[in-house]
Amino acid sequence: MEKIENPWVGLKDYQCFGCAPDNARGLRMTFYEDGDDIVATWKPEDYYQGWLDTLHGGIQSTLMDELAGWVVFRKLQTAGVTSRLDARFLKSVSTKEPWLTIRGRIKDRKRSAVFIETEIRDSRDELCARADIVYFAMPRERAEKEFFFKGCELEKKE
Repeated sequence: MEKIENPWVGLKDYQCFGCAPDNARGLRMTFYEDGDDIVATWKPEDYYQGWLDTLHGGIQSTLMDELAGWVVFRKLQTAGVTSRLDARFLKSVSTKEPWLTIRGRIKDRKRSAVFIETEIRDSRDELCARADIVYFAMPRERAEKEFFFKGCELEKKE
């Protein structure tokens, strides 16, 4: 796996809830490319719970939605927006987990609609949640103008 460089780091007022590294209230996700997949590992915290020691389903949905966005950034080299997210919660996720793995890939593409499948696995590699997400991928020129998108590359190796 190779780490993906976050193209918005250093952008004034960049506070994405999912991926901004300096958003103290956010998820601060980082992403890796693993073949056709984009992958993130993330550690739950107590303040993301819905019920006692249980990760809120909305946070799980956000983790999968954010990952889908990074699938579009990296694999299609453009930005987009979520059109539909169909989540299935298969097993509760403890906020005491040492880490979660969120993984996703493109299943299909029809014009600007990108069909992405995502999943969350716990530290024992048990499938906890999955989502089928439809993203609207915008033309690169619009992504550059509206989302300040300049490309999504792998981190340079030293």
